[in-house]
Amino acid sequence: LSVKPVSRGIDRIAVTFDDPNLVANAGLLLVATLVSRLGLEDLCNSTIRLAGRTGGFQPGRKILTLVHALVAGASHIDHADLLRAGSTAKVLPHRVMAPSTLGTFLRAFSFGHVRQFEKVIGDSLQRAWRLGAGPGDHQLVVDIDSTIREVFGKLKGGAAYGYTKVLGYHPILAIRADTGEILHARMRKGSANTQRGTKRFIEELVARLRRAGATGQIIMRFDSGYWSNETIKVLGRLGVSFTMAVRTGTKALDTRIAEIDEDDWVAIDYPTGGEAAVAECTYKGRRLIVRRTRLTGPQATLWPHWRHFAFLTDLEDTAVELDAFHRRHAVVELCIDDWKEGAGMEHCPSGEFSANAAWMCCAVLAHNLVRWSANLGGLVEEDTLVVAQTLRTRYFSVPARLVNRSGTPTLRGPTHWPWAVSFTRALTNLRAFAFAPT
Repeated sequence: LSVKPVSRGIDRIAVTFDDPNLVANAGLLLVATLVSRLGLEDLCNSTIRLAGRTGGFQPGRKILTLVHALVAGASHIDHADLLRAGSTAKVLPHRVMAPSTLGTFLRAFSFGHVRQFEKVIGDSLQRAWRLGAGPGDHQLVVDIDSTIREVFGKLKGGAAYGYTKVLGYHPILAIRADTGEILHARMRKGSANTQRGTKRFIEELVARLRRAGATGQIIMRFDSGYWSNETIKVLGRLGVSFTMAVRTGTKALDTRIAEIDEDDWVAIDYPTGGEAAVAECTYKGRRLIVRRTRLTGPQATLWPHWRHFAFLTDLEDTAVELDAFHRRHAVVELCIDDWKEGAGMEHCPSGEFSANAAWMCCAVLAHNLVRWSANLGGLVEEDTLVVAQTLRTRYFSVPARLVNRSGTPTLRGPTHWPWAVSFTRALTNLRAFAFAPT
């Protein structure tokens, strides 16, 4: 049976890669505009002191090459070559460096240089918040969590097996609840305990937030892996409120929960097939909120008993309100997944621990720049979490041709691009900001 091909016209299309004026990811102009307003290249050059180390000259252009590549979807150092195709480099405010140079640059980092990079992230946070991205005197909710970044191969410095039995690293993160910004991050070896370095991390975080302009109440939410009396003391000394989950199953805690009077339990909404209630008591002198859940109907014969989830807090709202507030800590997982899959942390490229820690800092900066560009540019509605892949599809990956129109460099994008109006408005908004002082 002979069938006439319906796509014969497609087969007639020839392909050449010979247009020097094409820009594959023209939407990087949005992020690049904000980068120039924040003065990040000069900030990197003045803060990170790699002089005398191989590949350490002018760290700003190398960091921003990696950052813009990560924003465009790069997951490996070699992917930075996409910024050197066509006229892509002309929409960026810095010189684009070759992947081989970037690999040498990352290997030049020591632990001290990574800490200098962390300072760059803190200063960039301060500059972005001064442009209007900060909480000001409003309440700031911060979620503290960690994640496992799996790696492959036995030659990754610092990679180890932890409680998940997965080979990788175990970074700790502080994430702003309402925007998804990563406020602070610290790379740790894979076998690090969840609580390792938490007190020092919180002290650095609070100081960074106050310097950046957060003058209102700060509330931190923790899961049970961070339950520590010493951490609670640090939070009290710093004037930070908290909700901190505790591990049930211990004799003392289970006894205290069992002492709660049945009349004190307040029923709350729960999905069909189950029921839940909330109550409160004191535990070792602190307020303890407890939520209990169990199945109903036929499934209840399998698990008939109540399951308890508890957390400590120094907040003064009702038990029902605080339970709902603390449960929203789970949203942090969406931000972590976005950071891994949308800003380059699905891969750690080097065999050296400090090089991978510097790569993580680049991923943090890329993650934040995506959010600042969206929020300051008006690409997302208020109280809407940014998803990097959505912005990449709609704005960053748009192709365009760079042409000269009466002496004005002009990016010509495709006609009928669905988000053209939003793109133009965001670019106008970002260009309206003043340049940060050098």
